[in-house]
Amino acid sequence: MQSVDPWQEEPDPGVAPLTPAQARDLLQRKPQVSVWRVVALQAAVGLVVSVAAWIIGGGRLAVVLSALYGAGMVVLPSALFAGGIQLWLSRLKPGIAVYGFAFGELLKIGLTVGLLMLAPRVVQPLSWAALLVALVLTLQVYWIALLLRGKNRAAG
Repeated sequence: MQSVDPWQEEPDPGVAPLTPAQARDLLQRKPQVSVWRVVALQAAVGLVVSVAAWIIGGGRLAVVLSALYGAGMVVLPSALFAGGIQLWLSRLKPGIAVYGFAFGELLKIGLTVGLLMLAPRVVQPLSWAALLVALVLTLQVYWIALLLRGKNRAAG
């Protein structure tokens, strides 16, 4: 009796590679999301959340600054990462670029955590609620960008 090993690779069913025309068609139907578009959407969401914090917080400056700082904790590392992708990773070979991408993500997370630890010193008095709500909502832009990808091309 032959054992069934779940880690054993199944034989390749012989999937044919895409032709150039099929690849172009696929890219037109599922376009890439621009990293700068994501950064711009994050900044816009951060501003909207800050205005909402101003309204909900009764116009208190500490609440607005906390929300702006929370959004900035996402926007600044994302913008640096986007610039790094364009300048640094585009010059690397694809095999090495994967490691560069992972390293860039690690730096982005590290910068975000560092900014979070500095928050009580930078924004005084700090509204943790406003900061965390802005942080979480600004992070959700990645999902919004994926949902919106291709909407502009389809309309045009």
